[in-house]
Amino acid sequence: MWRALWARPRGWDDVELFRGTHIDWLGKKWFFLGFSLIFSVAGVLSMLFWHGVPLGVDFRGGTQVTVRFDAAPNDDHIRTALELAGIRDSRSQRISDPSGNSANEEVISLPEQKNEASEDQGRAAIERALTANYHDSGFVVQKVDIVGPTAGKQLQKQAWFATGYSLVGMLIYLWFRFELIYGVAAVVAVFHDTLITVGAFSLANKEIDLTVIAAILTLIGYSMNDTIVVFDRIRENLAVSRRETLADVVNRSINQTLSRTVLTSGLTFLTVLSLFLFGGAVLHGFSFALVVGILIGTYSSIAVAAPMLVAYQDWRAARGKAASLPAGRAKV
Repeated sequence: MWRALWARPRGWDDVELFRGTHIDWLGKKWFFLGFSLIFSVAGVLSMLFWHGVPLGVDFRGGTQVTVRFDAAPNDDHIRTALELAGIRDSRSQRISDPSGNSANEEVISLPEQKNEASEDQGRAAIERALTANYHDSGFVVQKVDIVGPTAGKQLQKQAWFATGYSLVGMLIYLWFRFELIYGVAAVVAVFHDTLITVGAFSLANKEIDLTVIAAILTLIGYSMNDTIVVFDRIRENLAVSRRETLADVVNRSINQTLSRTVLTSGLTFLTVLSLFLFGGAVLHGFSFALVVGILIGTYSSIAVAAPMLVAYQDWRAARGKAASLPAGRAKV
């Protein structure tokens, strides 16, 4: 019995969730386009007119003071106390413990100052304002993070470069491995994922810091990997299905990789969702980016990259040009 169980190698076929699916994914492309436009435009409007891009202290510079109170603090009272002390443009945010309950901790942020001495004065001003207005309930300053304006701008510039270089590198790789249109479609899908993720931060008014940038770079790689799996199956099917239309091949390829997509993305999503729910305030921004990014990245591989590939090939066919097939086609 045991020999029989071990005789057959295990693979993705042993854990397939969907067998013989025939979903017309490309037939729903206008629905997918509307879905993407709604979330993309909402995020862009929020970044332009509502909350902007809520950069954390890491990028905009300034002072961030973490204060623990003996009793649950009142956000309105804290803002009033800071304003009475002459502190303008401050931001405060409550910290919750992993169970979701209030940890009686508040993060108070001040905008960037002109010099480091001013940053130290900002910290002292926060302490004086709280001391003058919180006689009954004590407080303890647990942590102070100070980022100068020069360092903040440099980190912001490096974050843009890191994201841009990763996209260009992936485009070049896919150009070499498949065809240029495959690389362009994948990069557009990844840009779509990044735009919606940053837009979600703006809509939720959550600050973007270095850990969030790390999460965005992670989801760029994850989304690109998922897209490459679909493209590779398209290439294999093109080699053995010469009489089928490209739309039929793409639909079949997506259906064939659907089990793999759901299993890998589903397990990853459950992991990052656990981080978001139980990881605490330190990992909240990081896990929020991954929760949104995993969902959108999986969606874009099917709903953005593949339809864009077919639309380009249809455009070439309408102009009487041959289809641009991927390089290194699988042999029959």
